[in-house]
This record gives sequence, C-alpha cells and structure tokens, in this order.
Amino acid sequence: MAMRDIRLFGDPVLASPADPVTRFDRALEALVADLLDTVEPEGRAGLAAPQIGVGLRAFSYDLPEDGCRRRGYVLNPEIVELSEETQDGGEGCLSVPGLAFPTVRAREAVVRGVDLRNEPVVVRGTGLMARCLQHETDHLDGRLYLSRLTPELRREAMRAARKSDWF
Repeated sequence: MAMRDIRLFGDPVLASPADPVTRFDRALEALVADLLDTVEPEGRAGLAAPQIGVGLRAFSYDLPEDGCRRRGYVLNPEIVELSEETQDGGEGCLSVPGLAFPTVRAREAVVRGVDLRNEPVVVRGTGLMARCLQHETDHLDGRLYLSRLTPELRREAMRAARKSDWF
C-alpha cells in the first residue's frame, strides 16, 4: 500500500493508549498493509499504529530470526507471558531516531491477539523478537521505551533528544 511517515517523540498520539480494533474491514486491511510496508526497510524491527498517527491497537514486525525473515502483524495484542529471565541491551525507536539506550526486557515474551479475520493469533519470541513484542505493545499503551530507562539514563536520553535535529 504505502510507506507512511513516522511520528516523533513529543507527538501526543505516542503518549495516548490506543483504542482496540473493532471494525474488521478494508480500512483495517489498508492499515495493516501500510504497517508492513513501513516496517520493511532495513534496520527496522517493529512498528505500532500510533507511530504512523493511527490510535488503534495494531503493530507489525519484520526482523531476522535464525537466518530467516520473521514478518507479520498482530491486532489487539496483549502480552500474556514474560519470562523471569531478562535481557539488557541497546534499544532504539523509530519515533526517537538516532538514539539507543540499554533497556531491560524479558528474554522471552508471548503476545496474544487477532488477525484481519478476527481469528486468534499467538506470537512467541526470544531475544530480539521478545524485545520487539514488548516494545510495540508498550507503544499501544502510550509508552515509549524511554520511560523504562533508569532515571540517570532517562535524563541522558532527554538531553540527547533535545539536541537532535528532529526535536
């Protein structure tokens, strides 16, 4: 369909919880196609609908896993399982371009939602995929990864964001 512009940190749509998907129609099909097109370029892992200005609970993902490409979407996703084991690594965001900070996430995650036919789907991930599932679900709850940083790192991130050309 179309590659959409990414909303940047400071845009109110990124700080608002997204509404559940209730209409399963052609407009939703177009949204999912746009989410998949917009997440496709190299270096992108996931994209939530609010990041393209749409306040609905939907996200797409497209990332390498075990030498393959794992690509898809979830509507009305909810995290239903997180491992106690964590991972701590650099995390960035398309809505906070050019910045990445160490962010603790569960090493494994399971998300349950539906597809375009309102049929149940379950997506499981470890490592980068688990990070992606958690990150995108946070977006749908009106939360950026910056809020998960330690206070010291959050201050550093905010200083760096304010100095960015896009801010």
